[in-house]
Amino acid sequence: MDAPPFPFGSTPPPLSSPPVIAPPPKPRKSRGWMIISIILAVLLFFAGLVIVGQMVIHTFSFNHNYKTASAREVGPKLEECILEDNDSQNKIAVITVDGVISGHDYDDNGNNAVDVIQAQLDRASDDKRVKAVILKVDSPGGEVLASDDIYKAIRAFETDEAGENGKPGRKGKPVICSMGSLAASGGYYISSGCRWIVANELTITGSIGVIMHGYNYRGLMDKVGIAPTTFKSGKFKDMLSGEREPSEIPPEEHAMVQGLIDETYEKFKGVVADGRTAAHELNKKQGAALADNWTDFADGRVLSGKQALDLGLVDELGDFDDTVDRALDITHLDSANLVEYRERYDLSNFLSMFGQSSKAHDLKLDFGVEAPKLQAGLMYFLYQP
Repeated sequence: MDAPPFPFGSTPPPLSSPPVIAPPPKPRKSRGWMIISIILAVLLFFAGLVIVGQMVIHTFSFNHNYKTASAREVGPKLEECILEDNDSQNKIAVITVDGVISGHDYDDNGNNAVDVIQAQLDRASDDKRVKAVILKVDSPGGEVLASDDIYKAIRAFETDEAGENGKPGRKGKPVICSMGSLAASGGYYISSGCRWIVANELTITGSIGVIMHGYNYRGLMDKVGIAPTTFKSGKFKDMLSGEREPSEIPPEEHAMVQGLIDETYEKFKGVVADGRTAAHELNKKQGAALADNWTDFADGRVLSGKQALDLGLVDELGDFDDTVDRALDITHLDSANLVEYRERYDLSNFLSMFGQSSKAHDLKLDFGVEAPKLQAGLMYFLYQP
């Protein structure tokens, strides 16, 4: 049927149009990768600047009457830091010996304590503005060989020795020792090579002696049912082994080990006598001379700073400021800037991490107390309370 006509004057209903469906919004592109790319590009740019800058400095470095960079091509990378600026052209370098002296404890760059101290002395020797070195010692001692190496480095620094391969020697500069709370055994061994020794009245020092420590764990092995099997080429090839019954250790072995201890002990006393005698000849009446009976107190006992002064093992009682004053007096200076050399870390250290073994990245827990890392079979100049 046909639709009925609209009444006259009425408005026809609007035609309904189909709803307009908006297109789905385009997914927003993630900008995270762009931010990461920008950050990496900036880091690479600055890394390139650092590398180029180091190459330029290394290539075009020149001498302003003193060297501003380490003269060592291999070893610790050091930079000079100002501890106290006294507006002076002269410098006094401060070198710190802290903790157990060891030739086996390595830093992040693979350098041991002897390497770092030797590099610092070389840096102070190369700089003509450095007039003296203050050796801050706060150590119970450590390995015999490492202590002796540091002592020799100090003595060589103080004397005008001939260079190697016909090269001219370096001019000697005085080393003044400032003892902290503890400068015993190997800590005193290295101090005895200094031109002047300042100890606090309460400093623990002395402990002149040698120790070799080990454990015999054969009884424990017997309890758990472990029997060692040893093949050796000679009677004493397993000397100092903790697997043997005490009755199996021949008396000759005891005598030989004690002979090594006694020989090293005589070396210790000789170092003290030589170092203190040489210092007293330079210091004249200002310094302290070794007492005639000082060897009676070189039996491993510890001494206070005052007792050490009475025996002539140190020259003066005082603190670090007194040590600085003494260094100025010995070098005939009115003032000097105090500087120290710290290991420098740059991009090469960061990149070298990727080539290190996993041992270099082991996590370490700090319990507030650091136990000495003693190795079996090694002799120590060490004070162990």
